[in-house]
Amino acid sequence: MVHITSTIVALKTITLVLGGLITYFAFKAYRRTGSRPLRALALGFGAVTLGSLVAGVVDRLLATAGTWALVVESALTAVGFAVILYSLYAD
Repeated sequence: MVHITSTIVALKTITLVLGGLITYFAFKAYRRTGSRPLRALALGFGAVTLGSLVAGVVDRLLATAGTWALVVESALTAVGFAVILYSLYAD
């Protein structure tokens, strides 16, 4: 069980680093160009990344069932993807 937990923590850390970098570069591009779709893209990736972070915190630090961590992560991922989709169609 400890090996699986370590693997999950490592994968969540990789997700946070990569998601954070994508969010940073999308926001940096928005600041350079002032493009609203790039701002939405940064917000969308930020929401997906935040979902991973919050799910990890809920799962590791709070005495709740793992189901709540999955609900939180899924909800923020869905919101993030909706914002990313909006960014692809915004003018």
